[in-house]
Amino acid sequence: MSRLFGTDGVRGIANSDLTCELAMKIGRAAAMVLMEEVSEKPKVLIGMDTRASSDMIEAAISAGLFSVGVDVLLLGVVPTPAVAFLVKKYGYDAGIMISASHNPCEYNGIKIFQADGYKLPDALEMRIEAIILDETALPPLKIGGDVGRVTTSEMPIFDYIEHVSSAVDVTFEGMKIAIDCANGSASITAPELFMRLGAECTVLCNEPNGTNINENCGSTHMDALRQHVLDNKLIAGFAFDGDADRLLAVDENGEIVDGDKIIAVCAEGMKAMGKLKKNTAVVTVMSNMGFYSFCDTHGINYETTKVGDRYVLEKMVEKGYEIGGEQSGHVIFLEHASTGDGQLTALKLLQVMKHTGKSLAELAARMEVYPQVMINVKVSNIGKVRYASDKEIMVAIKEAEDELKEDGRVLVRVSGTEPLVRVMLEGKDKARITTLAEEIAEVVRERLI
Repeated sequence: MSRLFGTDGVRGIANSDLTCELAMKIGRAAAMVLMEEVSEKPKVLIGMDTRASSDMIEAAISAGLFSVGVDVLLLGVVPTPAVAFLVKKYGYDAGIMISASHNPCEYNGIKIFQADGYKLPDALEMRIEAIILDETALPPLKIGGDVGRVTTSEMPIFDYIEHVSSAVDVTFEGMKIAIDCANGSASITAPELFMRLGAECTVLCNEPNGTNINENCGSTHMDALRQHVLDNKLIAGFAFDGDADRLLAVDENGEIVDGDKIIAVCAEGMKAMGKLKKNTAVVTVMSNMGFYSFCDTHGINYETTKVGDRYVLEKMVEKGYEIGGEQSGHVIFLEHASTGDGQLTALKLLQVMKHTGKSLAELAARMEVYPQVMINVKVSNIGKVRYASDKEIMVAIKEAEDELKEDGRVLVRVSGTEPLVRVMLEGKDKARITTLAEEIAEVVRERLI
């Protein structure tokens, strides 16, 4: 059986992969793990994104928690980083976010945060999985007054907005921008946040209806935002995903600024302010080779991890670094957040623009981007398991590496959240790497579908 938890919690199609029964079991199993860690009655807070199924999953996982005596604070629709921040601020034992991030509306997911605001480590996720698989290990059900109780509050989200707005030392009067809320969690917080700091802000895609989250909008579909920035001569546009834990930007020329460039711009800005701890940024193996060249040129050190913002965060905490993230737009500023925060990242970018007096295009152009080709190959779940031991795929990868040598690199990996194998090649000659990527992808299709 494949692992229940992927690189970003539990995720699947709601009512198919992620059923109410499974959500309830996750609630009960998570409660048991919590009870091993705390001496008093556990308290958990729960947030969710705007998907139609989020109410259903919230009810199911809450029922699982209530049934074994856990009290729950329901936050309603909030960004994922708000859950990570509020669980620590309010002294709760765990925080749960119901979201499938950038995925379409039919998907949903469950992410669990510890009392310190960090995502659960692999060991605790595996413990929860083991309890779910062995139903006899689930904790006993409570009766009478021992069952858990629910409370709701609208105040916590304002504490989060105040916290994020305090993370920058400038305001943004006269800065004309647009934000794309992806019809997701940012719809609740981003308009207030940017207007509070004085930006002249046009808000797009902030009318969630349960099914339009990430639909032709947000960080996965940026054409409308790009055109809006160009048509209205704005200085920048910012696109969030469904739960607002990632950000991609658009400069004044309509060019997309991805996570690598965002980290480069912010790291250089932090270095100038004397705030780049240990003069180091953390990225993943998916980061563009141009990022490493940028760091070498500008005297910034870097460390790399495997793909997943949780692994970036682990390295940052272990070594005491301040900034890290992924090309996809998850960026972590450890002084202010224990997970990626798209809104915080947008404020940090605007702060660098304000401090330097330079446009986003000028700042982003300082990092050259090497051509990169990505092919997502849809495979079966058993195919994901077989990938690492398939000799023909490994031979195809080795042949591409031998051909590119020092002129590029090959990275093929199984997605941690979707039934995909991602084939990524990077190098100076785009036509060459495109051909090689297609050859590897074809072998993957033949072997794993």
